Amino acid sequence: MRNYLFTSESVGDGHPDKVCDQISDAILDSVLTDDEKKGLKPYRTNPDDKRGSRVACETFITVGLVIVGGEITTEAWIDVHKIVRKLLKDIGYTGPQYGFDFSTCAILNAIGPQSPDIAAGVDTGGAGDQGLMIGYACTETKELMPLPIALSHRLVLRQKEARQKKEISFLGPDCKSQVTVEYEDLKPVRIRKVVLSSQHTIESVEEKGGKRLLKSSAREEMIEKIIKPVLPKDLLKGFDYSKDVLVNPTGIFLVGGPQSDTGMTGRKIIVDTYGGWALHGGGAFSGKDPTKVDRSAAYAARYVAKNIVAAGLADRCTIQLAYAIGVKEPVSVMVNTEGTGKVSEAKLMELIRDEEIFSLTPIGIIEMLGLWKPIYLQTAAYGHFGRDIFPWEKTDKVEVLKKKAGI
Repeated sequence: MRNYLFTSESVGDGHPDKVCDQISDAILDSVLTDDEKKGLKPYRTNPDDKRGSRVACETFITVGLVIVGGEITTEAWIDVHKIVRKLLKDIGYTGPQYGFDFSTCAILNAIGPQSPDIAAGVDTGGAGDQGLMIGYACTETKELMPLPIALSHRLVLRQKEARQKKEISFLGPDCKSQVTVEYEDLKPVRIRKVVLSSQHTIESVEEKGGKRLLKSSAREEMIEKIIKPVLPKDLLKGFDYSKDVLVNPTGIFLVGGPQSDTGMTGRKIIVDTYGGWALHGGGAFSGKDPTKVDRSAAYAARYVAKNIVAAGLADRCTIQLAYAIGVKEPVSVMVNTEGTGKVSEAKLMELIRDEEIFSLTPIGIIEMLGLWKPIYLQTAAYGHFGRDIFPWEKTDKVEVLKKKAGI
């Protein structure tokens, strides 16, 4: 019997890196909204066609300052300052008690156009860059995600809900979670440790022994209202909330958000995907339109893997896709079921490459998953995978996969 621990983390929408991801994706959505109104498509079908926008938007945030840069080619007029301020307000950075104020921060727009050398290969339907992308699914949770990252996301989502509904009065926008799960023979058997660090305001602080600490009553409130509702009771054998839960382990978390840490788009790629359980291709998602296969092919790979697992063809499935810039077809496709496949990997490869089931060219992915729509802001916090609101999470290929696999 193989026994080991595995840990994943997540961060809330007020974490500086996630703030940047959300700004970049909010700008992308604004551009795609304009394209949708004008009926513009991602690629030209003939040389005289107008084609849709190209977006690769990067954001940097620090004390009192937001810088938005990158490359955008579009006919849309986008009010960057308005988008940034609205988003910061919605997240909760509304005053000095949180160290950052949406209404007074400085905003620098440093966006330029995309290189025409890239456009030459992409406009005809080729991939927007080279690289490899990973998709993964497993039977550990109802969303077919690894349990540690699924629980970590649920904790920060619950923190957001408790904050926004004023169930807990002292919470700030910035927060992080971490969950350690014990496995036996690749199966999760119990939760071993939980970490929840949440920015808070001064009224939840007390003096003890000459040190400022989070009040014990505040800690208990966070455990009762955030942590306990999330953790599955059947995985808590031997779990001791007094020892196995760490709430703000440094003592206090008064200084958070951009006041305490700079943020940049694309620095939380493991949080965005599978929590470290699966491989990663290395490319970030946020701020990129779906001609960039870093994003769209990672979504397609998850879609393929999830449908294979949902169809009962494997208990675990990793898909790797790889592309060359300007080339339509993937240069390689790989499937690995870690010995859990109910059919051979050769048969699965045949199904994956069947164009009647999955289309894996850039334009095929965009059309298969409906990606030329303003859907990206909601991906930018709490994970790109495991939430049914996204089209790559649908399991509409289950029946055709079963039929063609002969099961």
